[in-house]
Amino acid sequence: MNLTWLILAVILVIIAVVFFYLSAQKKKSEPQPPRQRQDPLKFADGSDTFNARVLGPGAIISRGGVDYVCRGAIQLRQGQYIWHEYLLDGGKGSEYLSVEYDEGQLNLGWWISRPDLATAPTHEITVEGVRYRKTESGVGSFVSEGTTGVADQGEFEYWDLAETGGEKLLSFERFGSDGPFEVSLGWKVLPGELIVYPAPEA
Repeated sequence: MNLTWLILAVILVIIAVVFFYLSAQKKKSEPQPPRQRQDPLKFADGSDTFNARVLGPGAIISRGGVDYVCRGAIQLRQGQYIWHEYLLDGGKGSEYLSVEYDEGQLNLGWWISRPDLATAPTHEITVEGVRYRKTESGVGSFVSEGTTGVADQGEFEYWDLAETGGEKLLSFERFGSDGPFEVSLGWKVLPGELIVYPAPEA
């Protein structure tokens, strides 16, 4: 009797081994979806610091020895292109940081709102002795969180201008279809100029 059970046990083990072997062979023969290659410099370009998970209401951004508190964030979209603006409290006031990726390159801009500049967007403007030329313009949609002074979502229009060389920037933004253009002066900053303390988890 014990011999019969032993033989059955051996047969079951053999069946199990054959089953697992055939299953493994089947998986090998099935076409596997191609694995997407990853950017080897993904975490070396600032994307791990200047993204929407880290920045947002409650984040602290330190620049030049001054700590700024992020009060609100606006995500702007034009087609498949997305960029962000983070409104800051501290320093001179009415300052914000823009974060965008252009062809995989991280671009940061530091801006100061200038409501005293009563001018309309055109292809070429001189402001405070600096000549700016239009680089791009368009319309899109936005969503906001925190304290921004704009609606939770809607449409926007923008005009971007830059001086020759592109370091100094001029921006016109209009949130909504009938609002006035908001004027801001800015300049490019490097990731190393800023220290970011992440926003609290939602």
